Amino acid sequence: CILGTHHEKGAQTFWSVVNRLPLSGNAVLCWKFCHVFHKLLRDGHSNVLKDSVRYKNELSDMSRMWGHLSEGYGQLCSIYLKLLRTKMEFHTKNPRFPGNLQMSDRQLDEAGENDVNNFFQLTVEMFDYLECELNLFQTVFSSLDMSRSVSVTAAGQCRLAPLIQVILDCSHLYDYTVKLLFKLHSCLPADTLQGHRDRFLEQFRKLKDLFYRSSNLQYFKRLIQIPQLPENPPNFLRASALSEHISPVVVIPAEASSPDSEPITDLVEMDTASQSLFDNKFDDIFGSSFSCDPFNFNSQNGMSKDDKDRLIERLYGEIAALKEELENFKAESTRGAVQLRGRASELEAELAEQQHLKQQAQDESEFLRTELEELKKQREDTEKAQRSLTEIERRAQANEQRYSKLKEKYSELVQNHADLLRKNAEVTKQITVARQAQGDVEREKKELEDSFQRVSEQAQRKSQEQAEVLETLKRELAASRQELQVVQGTLESSTQAGAEQNTRIASLEQERDRLSRAAEQHRDEMAALQAELQQLQDMLSHKQESSRTELEMLQTQLRDKESAERALQRRRAEEQLSLLQGTAREAERMVQHALAHMEDPAHVSCTGSAGDAPAAPKAGVIMGQVGSTVGAEACACCPATAVGSLLPCLALFAHLVSDTLLQGSATSHVAPVEPADRLLELCKQCGSEAVSYLSALQDPGTVASADCSLVTACLGQISTIGEELRPRGLDVKQEELGDLVDKEMAATAAAIETASARIEEMLSKARAGDTGVKLEVNERILGSCTGLMQAIHVLVLASKDLQREIVESGRGAASPKEFYAKNSRWTEGLISASKAVGWGATVMVDAADLVVQGKGTFEELMVCSREIAASTAQLVAASKVKADKDSANLCKLQQASRGVNQATASVVASTKAGKSQVEEKDSMDFSSMTLTQIKRQEMDSQVRVLELENQLQKERQKLGELRKKHYELAGVAEGWEEDG
Repeated sequence: CILGTHHEKGAQTFWSVVNRLPLSGNAVLCWKFCHVFHKLLRDGHSNVLKDSVRYKNELSDMSRMWGHLSEGYGQLCSIYLKLLRTKMEFHTKNPRFPGNLQMSDRQLDEAGENDVNNFFQLTVEMFDYLECELNLFQTVFSSLDMSRSVSVTAAGQCRLAPLIQVILDCSHLYDYTVKLLFKLHSCLPADTLQGHRDRFLEQFRKLKDLFYRSSNLQYFKRLIQIPQLPENPPNFLRASALSEHISPVVVIPAEASSPDSEPITDLVEMDTASQSLFDNKFDDIFGSSFSCDPFNFNSQNGMSKDDKDRLIERLYGEIAALKEELENFKAESTRGAVQLRGRASELEAELAEQQHLKQQAQDESEFLRTELEELKKQREDTEKAQRSLTEIERRAQANEQRYSKLKEKYSELVQNHADLLRKNAEVTKQITVARQAQGDVEREKKELEDSFQRVSEQAQRKSQEQAEVLETLKRELAASRQELQVVQGTLESSTQAGAEQNTRIASLEQERDRLSRAAEQHRDEMAALQAELQQLQDMLSHKQESSRTELEMLQTQLRDKESAERALQRRRAEEQLSLLQGTAREAERMVQHALAHMEDPAHVSCTGSAGDAPAAPKAGVIMGQVGSTVGAEACACCPATAVGSLLPCLALFAHLVSDTLLQGSATSHVAPVEPADRLLELCKQCGSEAVSYLSALQDPGTVASADCSLVTACLGQISTIGEELRPRGLDVKQEELGDLVDKEMAATAAAIETASARIEEMLSKARAGDTGVKLEVNERILGSCTGLMQAIHVLVLASKDLQREIVESGRGAASPKEFYAKNSRWTEGLISASKAVGWGATVMVDAADLVVQGKGTFEELMVCSREIAASTAQLVAASKVKADKDSANLCKLQQASRGVNQATASVVASTKAGKSQVEEKDSMDFSSMTLTQIKRQEMDSQVRVLELENQLQKERQKLGELRKKHYELAGVAEGWEEDG
C-alpha cells in the first residue's frame, strides 16, 4: 500500500478498495484498517492526507458507532479512529509537519514562524495529539490480561502491533513539546504557562509508565528498542535545563520482521472462517449435502443431477442476496441511528458550549470592570509619581545653580593663583639680577687687591734694586698712595653698595618667603575647594543618575500603563463594537422575521386597524436618534457613551419597525385595493431598507456612512397612508359618521359585484383553456364561489334594510346623521364589519384565481371562505344589536346569513372534492421498488408524519396566539378598555 501511494502519488486506489470492505460489521477488520491507514499517514505519499480528509466525517461516524460496544475491539476501534482523525486535523492545520513527525529544530522554529502566539497554540495542539496517543496506549494495555504472556499469542500481537506506530509518534511529540515549552518560558511569564506545565507533567508520568511497561514485553524486544524517559521531568523554570534534555530516539533493528505481514493471513483466515460459518448454518438448516442429499427428488419427479445443482446454486444465490440485503439494511439502520444519536450529542455539546461561552463572557466582563478600576488606581499612583518627579527635577535645578556658583568661585581662585605665580616669577628674577651684581663687585675688589699686591712688590723690588731712583719712587709712591686712597674710597663705596644690596636681597628673600607661604596657603585652599567641588560633582552626578534611573523607570511604567490602557480601551471598543454588531444582527433578524411573517399564508387571515399606524412616527423619531448617534460617534469608533445610547435605540427601533411592518400588513388586508397595495409595497420597501441599514451597522468599514434617511422616508409614507386609512370614528367628526356608513356599505356592495364579475371572467377563461378533470374541478369551485358572492350580496341588501329600519325607529325627531353620531360605537362596528366583508370577498377571489392558475392551494381558498363567513357573522351581529326581535327585516337578515353559511360550506365541500379528485391522479405505485427501498420510504414517511404533526401542533399554537392578539387589537380599536 505504501509503495502504491508513492507510485500513483495519492491514495485513491486505497480508498476505493476500503469503501468496499465491511468495516462497520467486523471489528477486527476495522482494527487492521486503522493500523494500515496509520502507517500510510506516516510513511505514504504526502497526498495521502489530502485524499483522506474527505473521509474524515465517515471515520467520525464509524468511531461513534464502535464506541457503543464496551467489549472486544469496539472501544479499541473507536479510540483508534479518533486518533486518526486528530492526526489528520493536526497535519491539516500544520502542513509543515511531515506524516512521520521527523523534523529538525530549525524546521520546528519555522513551523511556529518565530511567533510566541503560534508556539502557544502549537503546544496546545500537540498536547491534544499526545493525549489521543496515550488514550489508545492505555486502552490497549487495559484490554490485555497482563498476568499471562499475551505478547506471544496471536490475539495479543494483533492488539499490540499498532502500538509501534504510536511509540514512534509519542517520542517525537514528547521531544517537540519539551522544546516548545522551554521556548515559551523564555518569552512568557511562568504563571501564564502553569496550565501547560501541569498538563505536561500528567502526560510525562503516563508516557514514562507506558514506555516502561512496553519495554518489558517480549513482543517489542525483537521489533523495536523503546527509549526510557528521565527519572524527573524537565525544569522549565531554569533555562539551562534545556541543555540537559536528551531527545528520545526509537531504534528499529534492520533484521526485525515487520508485524504487518500478519494482516493478510488474518484476513484470509477471517474470510475462510466466515465461509465455513455460513456453510455450517446452511447444513444446520437444510442438512448435509454430502450425507443425506436433501435435494434428491429423482424418485418423485425424475429431476436430473444437473437440475439439482442448478437449483442448489440458485437457492445459494438467493440466500446470499437476501443475507447481503439484510446486512445492508441492518448497517444502514444502525448507521442512521448512530448518526441521529451523534447529532443529538453534538447539539447537546453545542448547547453546553454556548452556555459556557455565555458564562465566560460574563466573567470576562466582570474581570475587565475590575481591571479598569485597578488601572484608575494605577493612574492616580502615576500622577503622584509624576509630582514627585517634578520635585526631584526642581532640586536638581537648585543643585545645578549651586554648582555654577562654585564653578565661578573656583575660576576666581585659579585666576588669583596665576597672578601670584607671575609675581613670584618677577621677584625671583629681580633676586637673580641682584646676586649677579654682587658677584661683579666682589670680582672687581679681588682684581684691585691683586693689582695692589703687584704694585707693592714692584715698589719694594725697585727700592731694593734702584736706590738711585728713590726720589722718583717716592713720588710714584705718593702717587700710588693717592691712587690707593682713591681705590680704597672706591672700595668702601663698593662695600657700602654691597651691604645695601645684601639688605635689599634679604628683604626680597623675606618677601619671597612671605609670597611662598601665601601661595602655599592658596594652594591648600584651592585643593580643599577642589576636593569639595569633586565631592559635590560626585553627589550631583549620583543624584542625576538616580533621578535619571527613577525617571526612566517611571516613564517605562507610564508607557506600560498607557499601552495597557490603550489595549484595554481597544479591547473594550472591540467588545462594544461586537456588542453593537450583535444587537444590529439581532435587530436585522427581527426585521427579517417580520418580513417573512408578512409572506406567511397564515398571516393573510390576520387583520388590523389603521389606528395602529402611529407606531410609524415613533419609529421615525427613533430612527432620527439612531442616525444622529451613529453619524456623530462613528468616527470615534463607537465609544462607550455612543454605544450605550445606540444599543437601546437599535432594540426599540427593531421592535417598532417590526410592529409597524406587521400592523401595516394586517391593515392592508382590510384596506381598499389601491391603498392596500401601496401600503404593502411600502412595508416591504421599509423592511428591506431597514435590513440594509442594520447590515451597514454591522460592518466597521461602513458604519460611519450608514444612512437611515431612506428608512425614515418609508416610515413617513407609511404614517401618511396610515393617517389616511385611520377609521373615521377616530378622526372623523361625529356628524360625518352617517355618510361614512353609507359609503362603506356601498363600497362593500361594489366589491362584491366586482368579485362576482371576476369569478365569471375566470370561469369563462377556464372553460376556454382547461379540459378534463381540471376543467371539472375549476367549474365546480368557481360555481360555488359565485353562489357565495350572490348569498353575500343578498346579506348586504338585507343588512341595509334592517339598518334603515333601526334608524327610522330609533331616531325619533332627530336626523339619521344625528342618530349615527349618538350611537357612534355601534356605527363604528357596522363600518368595521362591512370593511371585513368587502376585504374577504376580494381575498377569496384572488385565492380562487391562484387555484385556477395552479399557483395557489386549496387550503387557502377554504380559509378565505371561512373568513368570509366569520365577517358576515360579524355584520349580522352588528346589525341585530339594536333591531327589534319581531322585525321582518331581521328574519330576512338571519335567513340571508344562513344562506351565506350554506354557500361557504358548499365552497369548502367543492374545494375538498376537487382536491381529492386532483390527488387521485397522483396515485402511488410501489410495484417497481425493492424491499430496501420500500423500508426506506416507510422510514421517510414516518419521519415526515412526525414533522407534520409537530408542525401542526406549532401552527395551532400560533393560530391561538394570533386570534388572541387579534382579539386584543380589535378590543383596542373598538375602545373596550375605555368602556371598562
